[in-house]
Amino acid sequence: MKKEENSKGNRYGMVIDLDKCTGCGLCTVACASENNISVLYDESDKTRNIAWLQIYTITNGKDFPDTEVVYIPRPCMQCDNPPCVSVCPPTATRKDPNTGIISQIYSRCVGCRYCMAACPYHARSFNWFDPSFPEGMDRYLSPEVSPRMRGVVEKCTFCHHRLMRARSKAYAEGRRELKEDEYIPACAEACPTQAISFGDLNNPEHQVSQLIKSPHAFRLLERLGTEPKVYYLSAKNWVRRMADNYLAGELS
Repeated sequence: MKKEENSKGNRYGMVIDLDKCTGCGLCTVACASENNISVLYDESDKTRNIAWLQIYTITNGKDFPDTEVVYIPRPCMQCDNPPCVSVCPPTATRKDPNTGIISQIYSRCVGCRYCMAACPYHARSFNWFDPSFPEGMDRYLSPEVSPRMRGVVEKCTFCHHRLMRARSKAYAEGRRELKEDEYIPACAEACPTQAISFGDLNNPEHQVSQLIKSPHAFRLLERLGTEPKVYYLSAKNWVRRMADNYLAGELS
């Protein structure tokens, strides 16, 4: 896979501090509410339900009292070298060279699910059914995000509509550059422990560009070369090793 660089302009990314995350799930609720994610008649069927942001639980495998538990929120990794883009026949997904965000164009999607097979992070969901919401909930849907039809793939977009809203406000004020706090996805805004930081990785003044330089910073499955723009922080060595999918007995 050929890596697409976007060293110029914006390169939006996220840093999630796993040592702060309590696994409360508020980020997933905020994501679903903000992006009009439909509700299945049977949400217990995890082979069919839709989630743009999932929380995984990992442990160090030790018995009590040495057991340690860590929660890993997993949005779309917004890879700099996205395998999903190159396999999409109708070019329904692409990387924006100006922001680094991987878009999903639902009206182009033919439902082949090649992108789902290519994504090593399982960050994409397929709509098996027409969108449905509990009675009365349709009155509270966001007018900025269209519900997706049956037969298409959807995923986290870093709340792209919020970026468009922030840009419109900046243009109206005669500005081209956004301030750090003007564009923040719903998950980062809702996190009660402030475990999620968001900003421009190319801007040295943004907090995320400083956090990724930490010796405790890592990315999931880095050896695959997908270059995700979602970073994690943890002071626990076993967490950082597990994130790169090391096998039992394998040397780092």
